[in-house]
Amino acid sequence: MGIFERFLSLWVALAIAAGVTLGALFPQAAEAVASLELARINLPIALLIWGMIYPMMLAVDFSSIGALRHQPKGLVVTVVVNWLIKPLTMTAIAWLFIRGLFSAWIPVAMADQYIAGMILLGVAPCTAMVFVWSRLCSGDANYTLVQVAINDLIMVIAFAPIAAILLGVSQVLVPWDTLLTAVGLFVVVPLVAGWLTRVLLRSPVRIARIEARLKPLAIVSLIVTVLVLFMVQAQAILANPLAIALIAIPLILQTYLIFWITAQWMRHWGQPRAIAAPGAIIGASNFFELAVAVAISLFGLNSGAALATVVGVLVEVPVMLSLVAVANRDQRLFPDQLAPSR
Repeated sequence: MGIFERFLSLWVALAIAAGVTLGALFPQAAEAVASLELARINLPIALLIWGMIYPMMLAVDFSSIGALRHQPKGLVVTVVVNWLIKPLTMTAIAWLFIRGLFSAWIPVAMADQYIAGMILLGVAPCTAMVFVWSRLCSGDANYTLVQVAINDLIMVIAFAPIAAILLGVSQVLVPWDTLLTAVGLFVVVPLVAGWLTRVLLRSPVRIARIEARLKPLAIVSLIVTVLVLFMVQAQAILANPLAIALIAIPLILQTYLIFWITAQWMRHWGQPRAIAAPGAIIGASNFFELAVAVAISLFGLNSGAALATVVGVLVEVPVMLSLVAVANRDQRLFPDQLAPSR
């Protein structure tokens, strides 16, 4: 394990501090970086994420994907958690904390908007960073790809009606440009690039050598991503520290809860850690680009709902890294292999 991986938590903490400091000292530079968007997706961050995903895609063996139909249990868990359990638990936790435990510090009108933003996060399972977390916890690249692909297909149909029901609005307009651009940038393009690389290199030894060389680049890209995220949101963090904290607490608790539920279900069904760990992380993570875009379109750029989705962006990477650490260290929760339950 290289120096970047051994001290990853330290580098991320330093990147967070550096990002907030740079954003505070050079707000115009942060605004310039934030303005580089395509379909509400920040292009510098997209390129960094692509740099993290591409090595994962090199590990995808297309010839073996068809065999995954004989391992349906992990896919069932992923679908049920993401599209039934997670939206409901997020809604319940948002109401419990924002309208209940934290009501003394949050005006009623703003509380409703915070809850709306949190619900949007809960209804949007992650597309991009899942590949990064799966790689960091030695997940099965083929299985992770199929899990993400199924989530994306369901999202096209289910996101709008589920969000509309939970938000209590008549209609949620899906920003198709954001959804399709994200899937294209974070799944299709790196997947095709990985496939072409495998075709050109042919030799598994040469492919493994390229993966090893790209590993430090992937870790550096992750650290720089954290820095950029916190830099572009530094003004919001400094202007609303209490609101950021009050929103972050239930979001973090929800993330750990979904991770634990998914991990326990995977364990009960006898799924090996290469499937169970990425599955738990897929359930816990969010498609924050989509959530932010919908919050802005429904409630406005300066709304509490938009702020809540931005907090989701801020807590995503540090919290997911902590879950990767749990997946890598907890052999009881994620054994290498389990006998299937009867």
